[in-house]
Amino acid sequence: MEENSLNIKAYLDADERKSLLRLLTAGSVDDGKSTLIGRLLFDSKKLYEDQLQALERDSKRVGNAGAGEIDYALLLDGLKAEREEGITIDVAYRYFSTNLRKFIIADTPGHEQYTRNMITGGSTANLAIILVDARTGVITQTRRHTFLVSLLGIKHIVLAVNKMDLVDFSEEVFRKIKDEYLALTNQLGIEDVTCFPLSAKEGDNVVEKSDRTPWFEGTSLLQYLETVPIDQDRNMQDFRFPVQYVLRPNLDFRGFSGKVASGVIRKGDPIMALPSRKTSRVKSIVTYDGELDYAFCPQCVTITLEDEIDISRGEMLVKPDNLPFIGRHLQTKLVWMDEESMDRSKQFFLKANTNTTRATINAIDYRIDVNTMEHLEGKDFKLNEIGQVQITTAKTLFFDAYKKNRATGAFILIDPITNNTCAVGMIEKQLDEADLLQEDLPTLDLPKLGIAPEHYEAIEKAVKELNKQGLEIVIKK
Repeated sequence: MEENSLNIKAYLDADERKSLLRLLTAGSVDDGKSTLIGRLLFDSKKLYEDQLQALERDSKRVGNAGAGEIDYALLLDGLKAEREEGITIDVAYRYFSTNLRKFIIADTPGHEQYTRNMITGGSTANLAIILVDARTGVITQTRRHTFLVSLLGIKHIVLAVNKMDLVDFSEEVFRKIKDEYLALTNQLGIEDVTCFPLSAKEGDNVVEKSDRTPWFEGTSLLQYLETVPIDQDRNMQDFRFPVQYVLRPNLDFRGFSGKVASGVIRKGDPIMALPSRKTSRVKSIVTYDGELDYAFCPQCVTITLEDEIDISRGEMLVKPDNLPFIGRHLQTKLVWMDEESMDRSKQFFLKANTNTTRATINAIDYRIDVNTMEHLEGKDFKLNEIGQVQITTAKTLFFDAYKKNRATGAFILIDPITNNTCAVGMIEKQLDEADLLQEDLPTLDLPKLGIAPEHYEAIEKAVKELNKQGLEIVIKK
């Protein structure tokens, strides 16, 4: 009995230590995204009996796979509208594990009108599976989804050429699609791309390698997902610790709680608090299970310092020799997610990690046609539109470029009236005031207004205070 309990404990400990892979599926309507994930779950024996019974019952009632066939897409398309139309609308998350790894799969919709749903599903993903129909190959939707994946900074892409059974598992068809897709990913700077010939409905190369593709030298899709290396995806060089909460349970303890966004911290390491730039050393790293000698992302810890420094929520601990960008002016890619069009005159709340401040959109550099990657002019953004903008915040932010550090390079814009999430942003770089586009900004032409030079200093002081609140005003002397 004791031996059995030890075996169970060892199994649970091993299960807890498994790495977690977050992935999303994307593709055009009817490319078979939901069917592929359903087949992954079904063939890897990760469904309970009641789920299997419900799947068989629903396949007879509302399935689209044909008489007597199981419609694996119904495992994910749970909304009534999705089942009626045979499409995916909402982001569906599925959790399963194998002996080697745990998985969280986001099944995202393929329609252009649901771009924001795909952005939401992909915001935390390590890997993206882009599906294409073997009969149609790389189409406009494929290009759009690949661009969105590159925008989100997802480093690993799987091209799943589905429905190979409908083209008699032709190697020529697969090679042609693969070459065309690799040309696209090279253009977008995506390095890790792996291609698979699949039939999600029949199960070829999904969980087991298929005999019908003897010319394909790779593994099955599941074997690849179990072994793809993701440990190097996290930024372990730049230590960033946004303070979430000041923990003060008694008079003798004062610690700063939060999640290590990136990098590694050890006891005794020098530390700098931003924005005050006060320095100290790490006295201890505390967790619920006891003290640690070091912590790394994405651990949640409480850090105590050797010196008393005034630090509050929204501030950041970093290493003195490795600082992030510190400033109020950002150049960023923006994805508009609100039904209401962008109003440039409105002030938004900008939330980056634990820091929240007011922000204004100074200028729109360009909008991006996600189907052709062409840059277009535009004065505002509508739902699902993407482009590059310049933003000014009311208080100082601490951030990195999104490509370098996803954890500290992303933010959301919140409408202060409706509290809706209006947009998500990926920071590209810090802007100097001289780099800001000054068009459309209110201008005070002091000589034209007849204001005497002795009043200039007082006006500049007042304008500086307004700038701190996110209201940019240009002064002409």
